[in-house]
Amino acid sequence: MTRFAASRRVLFWEEPEYRAGAGEPQLRRHVDPDSGVVVLTPELDESLRGREEAALTALLDSELAGTQGPLIRWYYTPMMLPFSDHLAADCIVYDCMDELSAFRGAPPELLTREQQLIERADIVFTGGTSLYEAKRTRHSNVHAFPSSIDAAHFARARGAVDEPGDQAALPHPRLGFAGVIDERMNLDLLAALADARPDWSIVVIGPVVKIAESDLPRRANLHYPGSKSYSALPDYMAGWDVALMPFAINEATRFISPTKTPEYLAAGLPVVSTPIVDVVRHYGDLQAVEIADTAEAFIAACERALALRAGDTAWRDAADAQLARGSWSSTALSMDALVRTEIAARTRHEPVVSPTGWPPVRDRYDVMIVGAGFAGAVMAERLAADGGKRVLVVDRRPHVAGNAFDHKDEAGILIHQYGPHIFHTNSADIFEYLSRFTEWRPYEHRVLADVDGQLVPMPINRTTLNLLYGLDLKTEEEAAAFLASRAEPVEPVRTSADVVISAVGRELYETFFQGYTRKQWGMDPSELDKSVTARVPTRTNVDDRYFTDKFQAMPAEGFTRMFERMLDHPNIDLLLGVDYADVREAYPHDHLVFTGPIDEYFGHRYGKLPYRSLRFEHRTLDAEQHQPVAVVNYPNEAVPYTRVTEYKHLTGQVAERTSLTFEYPSATGDPYYPIPRDENQALYKRYEALALAEPNVSFVGRLATYRYYNMDQVVGQALATYRRLSATLAERAAERASVLASPAT
Repeated sequence: MTRFAASRRVLFWEEPEYRAGAGEPQLRRHVDPDSGVVVLTPELDESLRGREEAALTALLDSELAGTQGPLIRWYYTPMMLPFSDHLAADCIVYDCMDELSAFRGAPPELLTREQQLIERADIVFTGGTSLYEAKRTRHSNVHAFPSSIDAAHFARARGAVDEPGDQAALPHPRLGFAGVIDERMNLDLLAALADARPDWSIVVIGPVVKIAESDLPRRANLHYPGSKSYSALPDYMAGWDVALMPFAINEATRFISPTKTPEYLAAGLPVVSTPIVDVVRHYGDLQAVEIADTAEAFIAACERALALRAGDTAWRDAADAQLARGSWSSTALSMDALVRTEIAARTRHEPVVSPTGWPPVRDRYDVMIVGAGFAGAVMAERLAADGGKRVLVVDRRPHVAGNAFDHKDEAGILIHQYGPHIFHTNSADIFEYLSRFTEWRPYEHRVLADVDGQLVPMPINRTTLNLLYGLDLKTEEEAAAFLASRAEPVEPVRTSADVVISAVGRELYETFFQGYTRKQWGMDPSELDKSVTARVPTRTNVDDRYFTDKFQAMPAEGFTRMFERMLDHPNIDLLLGVDYADVREAYPHDHLVFTGPIDEYFGHRYGKLPYRSLRFEHRTLDAEQHQPVAVVNYPNEAVPYTRVTEYKHLTGQVAERTSLTFEYPSATGDPYYPIPRDENQALYKRYEALALAEPNVSFVGRLATYRYYNMDQVVGQALATYRRLSATLAERAAERASVLASPAT
């Protein structure tokens, strides 16, 4: 809120304070001298407890009387909704910092009020990734903002400070905690730590809330200095050797994303934490952060952290690099962009582009679309055929269909220029939509993996196991038992390596996944998000189809012909082989649909988003058939390519020759696959915030939203985007007609 106060009037409404004999309700005001945030604290008589709504409403209305300009209602707790819900707001934000209903003493009506708040909110922010995962299905506009950090404030602990008197005399090593002391703290763990190492000084700073002081373990080396101001925390941390996060694993900590993790790291301290999901997810790879789930492991982790602190500072440099991406200023800018977008959506008016009004429609396009792949073509077709809009499609490539572009080679075989595209979907709506532009050839995709010259089904199934191990597994139960005997449970599952090893064991992981993933992504599976290998299932039956979707088929005349029919409409013009940036101003338009890389659109303002690219080697062989299926994978790292595609299996063509494509992953070239790592998603979120603030631009597709989508998912996203955009364009058209009809114009 201090960041927002630089450009807005911020009123921070506190929970009421009750006092017997307080008399008439009144509002205590405090203006923060540094930021200008106005803190308002209602003072009520004890007799109003439980029936304070009318008094709070009156105080709030009195405070806001005469207020001008946009009003934002920003909620940290749903309990504030009843007395403020009557206020007309330009934007309502639910900033969900914690799962408050899981806390001890949560009021029974909290869940009901939260649902009411979610229904009213325009935007929902969550204070962590786990909380985002819990809330994202409950609202259409949810954004995760994991704990941010005022790094400069806490970095003061790395320099020379005057150590507080109530800590200065304590012997080293010192291990410290700063935060609320409540049911989220594992008090037994704290006691075990003090008992195991009486030579360690353990400092626990913070207020005791919702538990009794008598619940706290008392030891000679356990110290409770009480609450300290935010400004004083670096002075205490400067005297610690290791920072502690001894949280209990319970319902109250299930969704937390502790701000203290980055605060400790900024103070230059190694951290020891219990396995809080978001701590493991965001910081578990750092050498500076130890994770331990038992008292014995926690004590051992503290010993390692002390040794780390005594060594070099490489661990600190790695932590600093991660902290640089999470400042409060950056978070405030991103949130501000989202809020401004919501307000603009309610009040947006098309600007008059010249003193004489808009040019006639024939002199401009309603929509310019950048990219003629799935996202761009679907948007163009819907806008033209269903929306009646005049559309210009621009693509820097000299053809339509994007990466799905196919054509006949010198042997007359229909090949895919940019690698195989296999259509599959469970959506009848998407399949029916595309069926307007193509007939289909039934095709079920099968893939084999080359393991030391032996071809076995991929994904792994019962046949794979029998061939590899010389077994005769006859039932799913036998196959499941075999896999279970080799599985190596990993807790928690964080990476792609964890997913596979925990399911099928290290040997199958190394055989099928490790080498292939290293080639495909240029990094080890242990460095990648678990979603990468989670896409490829392991089966205990003999189903050797790569996909199990309800609809599996190939366009009978190829993808390019399907796209040509899609874009064959009198309202659609094509401009191919040019960069949109060179012609954007030359072809006036009311709205832009951008399907290219989102970071490129913004001039790589925050740096380039990491992608993995591909290089294709197309070959024609004097043989009728090269391999038994369309695609053979090569997981062995000694083989430079990842897979070989033979297209006659896809097309059903009969010919004396055959055509192949060898795929070589590359760090350079056209962007194909967003690299799934947390830091990359964090960078994308910064670009997403910019995108949301672009009122006349829609970002659609894999590159524009930095997600790995299948073809049908891109089609579905484009259809959904069109439905939203068509309503917006209709409103603009009505506004324009009104302006043109006005004599003043």
